[in-house]
Amino acid sequence: MKLDRSSGILLHITSLNGANGIGTLGKEAREFAGAIRRAGFTYWQILPIGPVRDVFGYSPYATSSTFAGNPLCIDLPMLAREPWFSGHLDTSRFQDGHFVLFEDVKAYSDSILPRAHESFKKNAGAGDRAKYDKFRGEHGAWLEDYALFTALSERFETAFWPEWDAPIASRDPGAMAHWSETLAGRIDFHRFVQYCFFSQWREFKNDIHKLGVDLIGDIPIYITMESADAWAHPEILQIDKTTRLPSSVAGVPPDYFSATGQRWGNPLYRWTDAKGGLDATTLSWWISRIRHLINLVDVIRIDHFRGFEAFWSIPYKEKTAVKGEWVRGPGALFFNALKKELGDLPLIAEDLGVITPEVEKLRDEFGFPGMRILQFAFDFNNKNTYLPHNIDNRNCVLYTGTHDNNTTNGWFYGPEISDETRSYVLEYIGTDRYEDFHRRFIRMAYGSVADLVVIPAQDILGFGAEFRMNTPGTGQGNWGWKMTKNALTDEIIEEIKRMGKIYRRIPGD
Repeated sequence: MKLDRSSGILLHITSLNGANGIGTLGKEAREFAGAIRRAGFTYWQILPIGPVRDVFGYSPYATSSTFAGNPLCIDLPMLAREPWFSGHLDTSRFQDGHFVLFEDVKAYSDSILPRAHESFKKNAGAGDRAKYDKFRGEHGAWLEDYALFTALSERFETAFWPEWDAPIASRDPGAMAHWSETLAGRIDFHRFVQYCFFSQWREFKNDIHKLGVDLIGDIPIYITMESADAWAHPEILQIDKTTRLPSSVAGVPPDYFSATGQRWGNPLYRWTDAKGGLDATTLSWWISRIRHLINLVDVIRIDHFRGFEAFWSIPYKEKTAVKGEWVRGPGALFFNALKKELGDLPLIAEDLGVITPEVEKLRDEFGFPGMRILQFAFDFNNKNTYLPHNIDNRNCVLYTGTHDNNTTNGWFYGPEISDETRSYVLEYIGTDRYEDFHRRFIRMAYGSVADLVVIPAQDILGFGAEFRMNTPGTGQGNWGWKMTKNALTDEIIEEIKRMGKIYRRIPGD
């Protein structure tokens, strides 16, 4: 994949200002797309769009399905305008603010969507019912498992399916038939919710394309055990057939930042078959996963790219990541198989951290743009590969920071770096002025040779640490930041547009 010289903004859908108390696929999404296009951005990067749960702090990286959409992103006012919807909405309960109150938002959504489902069953005409049936037919490969899994999770009050009754945990045909009949109402409800999400998504994508904005999506490499994917396809994972628990889990080894490493706990994939070749079932599932997301977005950022070259395997019973081992990943065989099936792969490789020459070779063999982070550049090493003057491959994406970083102002003005580092950063930029640092940092990114520059919305707005999206290693208090109404002012838009013109990041100018 070859990127044009351009720019983008990083903002998750839920971080928009919306009438539901959370960002949705409604008018605010169109307004935001129009605003960023006026600012010269051609890309809008989002986070994973799957269903989120309170047990994981509403993290978009720990979803119950890699195929399903987040019901909280359904725009309820748009839904209420459907001819089959009966009743009215009261969104006055949600005030404009900087953070999503997930519990309140979910409670409100859970009170409206069942009403919408009942309205649809009673009032939908032949045309709408035909659309619903078509959606079920096109997405049945994942939809039926997801709907049943979600209904079962409600019934058993846990999504950790190894704890369910053994027959349904192991997908015994008799148990599947029994529960499909017993939970038929809730199963159809969850199908309907996905129909609403993907209907709105299709309109949203078409509308922003008309404005000249492309979407960059995000795909985590691993899935959670508490997911429809793991329950429906345990054969693609390193899961013990007797205990239904993982034999090994994912993470990263001990390093400078952590003496015990990171034990993520996700089940690892069964990449090889009995003969040592690429496992056909795992490959088929991945092809379906990538194809599905390609239909929803234009470019995909693939998380933890190095795991495809080699991954850290930790025995399930280990409490830390210390006693793990490196295992060869599927490598070029995997991406060649994807390419054969799907054509050119519009992938951005998240190649951050300690990256080996083998990982770089795999990335470059397929022409995937890598990532560079400006906040990681200033360690007093003038050979640091994230410094703009050391970017030797234009086919990359340069960020001031990502969703896992502090905001640029939070990083620069806060305790994360020393006064010595602050002076070094300013010396590199060529100024001794401390004010408006985010503007100088963005300008440095825009002036680099990187083909694509992506700036988090918080940096565009000049926000501090209190508005960062996520602090890795913490389970609560993340993912909730959202823009307030009219935060992206005409003044900011014009300033970014001017920068885009100066540094040739607006296509056609």
